[in-house]
Amino acid sequence: MRRGSRVQTAGGGGMPPRRLLAAGLTSDSGLSRASDASRAADPQQPRPLRSRDDPAPAPAPQPAPPPPVAAAKMANPEVIVSSCRSHEEENHCTFNQHTSPSEELLLEDQMRRKLKFFFMNPCEKFWARGRKPWKLAIQILKIVMVTIQLIFFGLSNQMVVAFKEENTIAFKHLFLKGYMDRMDDTYAVYTQREVYDQITFAVNQYLQLRNISVGNHAYESEGAERSALAVCQHFYKQGNIWPGNATFDIDPDIETECFFVEPDEPLHVGTLEENKLNLTLDFHRLLTTELQFKLKAINLQTIRHHELHDCYDFTLTITFDNKAHSGRIKISLDNDISIRECRDWHVSGSIQKNTHYMMIFDAFVILTCLASLILCVRSMVRGLQLQQEFVSFFLLHYKKEVSVSDRMEFVNGWYIMIIISDVLTIIGSILKMEIQAKSLTSYDVCSILLGTSTMLVWLGVIRYLGFFQKYNLLILTLQAALPSVIRFCCCAAMIYLGYCFCGWIVLGPYHEKFRSLNMVSECLFSLINGDDMFATFAKMQRKSYLVWLFSRIYLYSFISLFIYMILSLFIALITDTYETIKTCLESPRRVGKNVAVPVQIPSRGAVKMRYLQLCVQGTLYCSRVTSKALKTLPTRRLP
Repeated sequence: MRRGSRVQTAGGGGMPPRRLLAAGLTSDSGLSRASDASRAADPQQPRPLRSRDDPAPAPAPQPAPPPPVAAAKMANPEVIVSSCRSHEEENHCTFNQHTSPSEELLLEDQMRRKLKFFFMNPCEKFWARGRKPWKLAIQILKIVMVTIQLIFFGLSNQMVVAFKEENTIAFKHLFLKGYMDRMDDTYAVYTQREVYDQITFAVNQYLQLRNISVGNHAYESEGAERSALAVCQHFYKQGNIWPGNATFDIDPDIETECFFVEPDEPLHVGTLEENKLNLTLDFHRLLTTELQFKLKAINLQTIRHHELHDCYDFTLTITFDNKAHSGRIKISLDNDISIRECRDWHVSGSIQKNTHYMMIFDAFVILTCLASLILCVRSMVRGLQLQQEFVSFFLLHYKKEVSVSDRMEFVNGWYIMIIISDVLTIIGSILKMEIQAKSLTSYDVCSILLGTSTMLVWLGVIRYLGFFQKYNLLILTLQAALPSVIRFCCCAAMIYLGYCFCGWIVLGPYHEKFRSLNMVSECLFSLINGDDMFATFAKMQRKSYLVWLFSRIYLYSFISLFIYMILSLFIALITDTYETIKTCLESPRRVGKNVAVPVQIPSRGAVKMRYLQLCVQGTLYCSRVTSKALKTLPTRRLP
């Protein structure tokens, strides 16, 4: 068989990072001898990292000078010669490591120092190597700038929302006869004459809009033509109904008839007796009657706040709903609002300058988020590179694969959240600049992007609070209790959904809060929080005594089960985790049989969570930690 040789660089990995940092790989004296031997061969090699709280190492005896060959090997300790039978068997190659034990300890020491530096927080990295915490500074600056940006956009959006709501209320008073505020659910007519009166009133108000409206409303026009008001009725194609004989003959196909009223027609269409609209309704077949028209307006209140104005298009639809044929025709007015760019406008004064200043500020926000995005992506890439180096080191020295959980220790979830926040902020800031320039009017999309990004930015502050032990207690509690809480919620959701379906089908016909699944879910969730309990009991109709009795059993059992049992267990899960972690951080824990040692939690990262799990579970976590690390854990001081 043909044999070949190959040179590899062993730049990384040994035991998983939690084991390297916890167990110290081997004895401290072996690491010290390896480090001293390496520095004797290469005086320029940096000394191992030591955090500010680590004690000064004890002086080690000076070893004898190594032979020239050994010194040459230690000067270049990363070169390892391996041999394979063929390229096809490269994955199954066996490495012939011609290295001494001191060189192996040196490689492990180098990997240990890399891992220790990787899992340091920004302050510890500054103390160790003087690296300035640029990401921390940028995150603090970004929090301030993004919050200010959101406040300005929120104030501007608030004026837009207020203008929409006020116009909708004004249209209801203009076009609905006898309308009063808060009558949307009860506004209806009950006679044929009232239906004709309502339609005639709405058409007359539309034709006289320029003379009666106090707002700057106008008809939609395209050149010299103005949009007309459309009166449409939807009815069954054929229908003969005789309720007295309990018979009917109906064709369920729906037909539509429309006619249009131009704004340039005479300003009065007459009363019901005059019937200038020539409108006839067959109420036995009638489903709905709709009046649809378009109006325009300009929001001028933004000028007082040194912002450019918006132009609005209102598509109004007045609906007479007779689908139930119950003798009650409900009337509703829907206002579909769209914001458009004004065609020709001119504003004198300092408004244009203020707009430019806001756009410059948004540009600075984009640059800040872009810098944060680049730094976080760079840190993620370096973490993945160290992960690959670590996996190679572990496979080379221990002939074992690194588990997925150990590999995920190099993936920082906080960086992922910051990257998502930066991307959303950049896109939202670009949309905001376009809205300020009146090139776009996507207020809702911009609100979602900026609101979500600001929420993630403030959530990212928790990462930096975790560097302090007092605040870190809350974070560790949330992280440790989350799996149990999710499993508990999944079980509780089954009971909750069962009550939702039961309440909807049984109590729906007799209680207004149980008419739909969405309303049932909202009502039951309010009951869990102790809200509106008496009204839920009192509004139950007593038309059926059996259903009324069932409603009492249903509500009492739900409230007792969720408030007194499930909610209490939910709180107990979090409380128990909090007390366990608090005790773990403040007092010694028992590791093994009859051996009590103080466990020092590392400063950050998944290494901290591994030792936290050791403490919380009260066991050695044997399935995830090797016996070698466990033997050294009671006698090693964690870095």
